[in-house]
Amino acid sequence: MIIKDAQFLVSNTDVRKCPEGTMPEFAFIGRSNVGKSSLINMLTNRKGLAMTSSTPGKTMLVNHFIINNDWYLVDLPGYGYARRGKEGREQIRTVIENYIQERMQLTCLFVLIDSRLEPQQIDLEFIEWLGENGVPFCIIFTKIDKIGKGKLTSNRHLFEQKLLENWEELPLMFETSSEHRLGKEEVLGYIESVIREVRK
Repeated sequence: MIIKDAQFLVSNTDVRKCPEGTMPEFAFIGRSNVGKSSLINMLTNRKGLAMTSSTPGKTMLVNHFIINNDWYLVDLPGYGYARRGKEGREQIRTVIENYIQERMQLTCLFVLIDSRLEPQQIDLEFIEWLGENGVPFCIIFTKIDKIGKGKLTSNRHLFEQKLLENWEELPLMFETSSEHRLGKEEVLGYIESVIREVRK
């Protein structure tokens, strides 16, 4: 897939105010500071499309971007930012859960995992919640340029083993580096294949 056009459309905290219509939506989510904005900018080849910040936990809205006038890329708030406070975390959790559970156009959710870290409980619990709610998702390991190949393989294996404690089958997984533009073709190719399948 070649992205020729990517435009910001709307931000909100209310799923009822998301764009109307039946265009498929591919949403991206992860813990704060996982590299979500950088990944979105890399995939769309637009440097400032999704705003990156040195302060984790900045994105608190559901952001819709229209891609090639054909599908939506959705930037969801990051979860688990401790300094936000309990009330703030609850508000974000409500925004995230309402979108995921109520948005019929959601075609696939990409869960971003920092490849440099061993399995984090908060990520495992979120993925478990997706399974309980029947949400279609894939996993994207980010920042693979920041870690040696052996450690990457080890961390991914640990993550897979943790998932297999509760899952019979592993979800599709991608490895990416926004800095070195790795994984771009694989992720966009998957999105293209899913759109083709949905429209058959």
